[in-house]
Amino acid sequence: MKEFILIFRHENATGKVSPEQMEIWMKHQMDWVGGIAAQNKFVSGTGLLFDDAKVVDHQKLVTNGPFGDIKETIGGYVIVRAESANEAAEFAKGTPILQGEGNTVEVREILKQ
Repeated sequence: MKEFILIFRHENATGKVSPEQMEIWMKHQMDWVGGIAAQNKFVSGTGLLFDDAKVVDHQKLVTNGPFGDIKETIGGYVIVRAESANEAAEFAKGTPILQGEGNTVEVREILKQ
């Protein structure tokens, strides 16, 4: 069985969503992860904070980021076990993140050495 990372791309919702809405969203996300875990196919995952984020470029210049003018940014990830990218994509279809217009989930196989 292979491992795949599901990368959640969406707009920074900090300050745009009420704490109550965020709590509901987090419960839906945890239920979704629980469904994958019940199949023994959940490996790990977490959300990523925007506060104090940094970007380091090829010249080793450090700037604040992710940048506000970028519509889509990485908000978190989940790693799953699956037989194929298609199976992993089927898991991705169930995430509540896709309820947000323009949000996407990128599915990539993790290289094992």
